Amino acid sequence: MNKKKFVCLEKDLKPRCPVVTIMGHVDHGKTSLLDYIRKTNVIAGECGGITQHIGAYNVKFKKGNSITFLDTPGHEAFTSMRARGTKITDIVVVVIATDDDVMPQTKEAISHAQLAGVPIIFALNKIDKINSNPDKIRRQLSDMNLLLEEWGGKYKSQEISAKLGKGIDKLLDKILLEAEILNLKANPNKPAAGTVIEAFLDKGRGYCTTILIQEGTLKLGDYVVAGTFHGKIKVILDDIGNNIQKVLPSKPVKILGLNGAPTSGERFKVFKNEKEAKQLASIRSNLKKEQNGQSQSKSKSKSKREEELKLIIKGDMDGSVEAITYSLEKLSTDSRIINIIYKNIGLITESDVLLAKASNAIIVGFNVKCTLKAKMIATKNNLEIRLYHIIYDIINDFQKSLNGIKEKKVTVIGNAEIINFFKRKQTIAGCLIRNGKIIRNSKIRLIRDGVVIYTGELNSLKRFQDDVKEVNKGYECGIIIKDYNDFKIGDIIECYL
Repeated sequence: MNKKKFVCLEKDLKPRCPVVTIMGHVDHGKTSLLDYIRKTNVIAGECGGITQHIGAYNVKFKKGNSITFLDTPGHEAFTSMRARGTKITDIVVVVIATDDDVMPQTKEAISHAQLAGVPIIFALNKIDKINSNPDKIRRQLSDMNLLLEEWGGKYKSQEISAKLGKGIDKLLDKILLEAEILNLKANPNKPAAGTVIEAFLDKGRGYCTTILIQEGTLKLGDYVVAGTFHGKIKVILDDIGNNIQKVLPSKPVKILGLNGAPTSGERFKVFKNEKEAKQLASIRSNLKKEQNGQSQSKSKSKSKREEELKLIIKGDMDGSVEAITYSLEKLSTDSRIINIIYKNIGLITESDVLLAKASNAIIVGFNVKCTLKAKMIATKNNLEIRLYHIIYDIINDFQKSLNGIKEKKVTVIGNAEIINFFKRKQTIAGCLIRNGKIIRNSKIRLIRDGVVIYTGELNSLKRFQDDVKEVNKGYECGIIIKDYNDFKIGDIIECYL
């Protein structure tokens, strides 16, 4: 097969805009900075005020210049995502709040930027605060051997207020000046190649993949391979949702047409030969299956010697799933491990629940819902599904679960369906015992639509007006749960030892 080789000559290279990654600690103002630059309220869409996955935006200025920004999450859960951000960036802007300190996550971000060998510009934010102290930040940075220009060092910095917009124009000027020094160029006259920023499954449109073009020009109808997936591009959308026909280097876009969601950080490439592209994707897919099989085999042998908590993770975005996986695996110790047996994007489906049943696993959902059939099977088989919207909560929850893993091996002795409830000083749940028996003062889990929403203790158990020690299958009873009143008809109260 004759392949046309593209030789990169100096005359083929054209100037391109810089790709800038915004990094720093949570709540230090990264998204607020981008929010001001883009003149849109990005932060309003972030759950809990925390950026949950990477965003990519191209911003044009009146002078004709443009900058592509990558907004990376600031919490330590996203170490791998921040590291991935630095691999595709030209310049890193580290945002530090001047009313705080140089935090561990900020130091981590700086380390990633240094390892990537890219210039760093420090944005000293929140100078509008009464307790703002920029010199304290400069001193802490100098203690890390990072001397800023105003103190005689080599690192550029700018005092800003992302809230008021003060100093941001000067920060942008310094970014453009650094880009000019770097003399950034790319060849637009070749098949496109670049990096996957994010991927997710859109219910109405299929797989959406955010990519950054790093060389060449991407065109509508091009055939793309990204990781183990491939497809013909049906739609190209810019960062504000407009349909476009082609994309030049340094520009981020969403594409529709791939047959799956590639992993964030994967390289993508345009192929002219569709057969060759499919073959490459197939080879990569087979290699990945072999690697997964080997890792599962190692995990099984390891679990024989250790306490194990098996998890299935489903999320809305590949980057979020990756970050959750990374964070949870870090919680493992020599004697107690978290074993993630499966991870993917999209709804929690019947097949996920059946896998959980076969492997005795907990299903973790991040910004996703369960199908009705999945809920029914989970409820019937007493399987646990935990749904979350903030990654902090997942980490904290499973830290507790891992610490108490021995207690987590429970024996379900019965469950009761709530058929009515009565509001008194404490709400009484009128229940029908469906299976087994309910015992007074036992531990319980409250399950709603197949999802455990509360774990606690049974405070009172009554038959008619009498306190009783236990109630068996087929009988009705009144239940009060300690410190809990938010019942709904159809909820299941599960009693366990």
